Amino acid sequence: MSINICRDNQDPFYRYKMPPIISKIEGRGNGIKTAVVNNADVARALARPPMYVTKFFGLELGAQTSVNEATDRYMVNGAHDATKLQDLLDIFIQKFVLCKACKNPETDIVITKDQMLYRDCKACGKRSPIDLSHKLSGVILKNPPTSAGKKGLSGGKKSKKERKEKEKDKNGDVDDAEEADGSDDELTKRIAAEASSLPPVQATSGVEEEEDDDWAVDTSEEAVRARVKELEGQVGGFAIGDDDESNGNDLYSQLGNWILEQSPKPNNVDVFKKIKELGIENKHRTLQVLAQTLFDKDILTQIEDRVPLLKKLMAGDSHEKAFLGGTERFIGLEHPELISSIPKVLHQYYSYDIISEDAILKWGSRASKKYVDKEISKKVRKAAQPFLTWLEEAESEDESDDGEDADDSE
Repeated sequence: MSINICRDNQDPFYRYKMPPIISKIEGRGNGIKTAVVNNADVARALARPPMYVTKFFGLELGAQTSVNEATDRYMVNGAHDATKLQDLLDIFIQKFVLCKACKNPETDIVITKDQMLYRDCKACGKRSPIDLSHKLSGVILKNPPTSAGKKGLSGGKKSKKERKEKEKDKNGDVDDAEEADGSDDELTKRIAAEASSLPPVQATSGVEEEEDDDWAVDTSEEAVRARVKELEGQVGGFAIGDDDESNGNDLYSQLGNWILEQSPKPNNVDVFKKIKELGIENKHRTLQVLAQTLFDKDILTQIEDRVPLLKKLMAGDSHEKAFLGGTERFIGLEHPELISSIPKVLHQYYSYDIISEDAILKWGSRASKKYVDKEISKKVRKAAQPFLTWLEEAESEDESDDGEDADDSE
């Protein structure tokens, strides 16, 4: 079971999760202590060293603490139930994790040369100051976070090395559905569980999502049928491949047509159920179809809702490439008025960890006529250049920071 890092956010699809605190009271009398059994797991989800969380509890409770990372033992003197510790953790998250500007937990703690503390947000780029008057700030200054303390934020950014290792693991056997399910986080497991338990999909979906505009101003049945036929040609034109079974092209057309025929668009669980029903949950071209059909002209407001589904299906380099190709076709051909917005679209793909930095930079390195004609491909990439430049500069800064950290450690 996982809970939202921001517990006041009740959205079941909120991407940032953590395990609830589990505590165990040990001893009696003056020697009574509380063990935070899963402190390391909680800290990993927050991308903070476990010691910070334990020390915070002790400082807030006025109790001594003991930390033994080797044996994974984190103790707080006195008897404290899990509910009380969970409430204190909320305060820790507010003060030392969440970005003050956008309330995103995807932050790193940065210590400046003048011994100031900041939360560096990877989502919005802002730096939020940390209150130096809190005693934990002194602990952090004396025990600065290491790279190990920055790992594990659910949905957070990964280093270039980590991403490559992750892709290597995923590409090892992406067709083994059971093995893929074994590595799911709680959110994607929930999608799969709910999908398997839902009744057969009806002609219209009873979802409670904002109604999307149809593909054009004309919403008549003839216009809808014409658009479906057009999409079938677009999807089908790229769906045939040596990794598909016979008539595999029809499966992608079925998926694309099914999504487009429904208004409002089907929710994540219904889409995943349909993909499973068609047996294409491990195919990279499924991501291309989704890029062309899940969104409309308001794509910038719709990406966040689709993050759990897309991350569930994104199993490797070929999947990322197909999704970017589908996006290029969707924007370049379907909605050319959105070409100027491609940097914002890519930024959301990146910040939500749908597409890796490497995949975006590789995509932007040269135009391709695989998904659209060469001129449109060039036009889309030219529009994307501001974000591509920012991404390259950010990567250079990260590598520079890593070098400085290595020097400091010496």
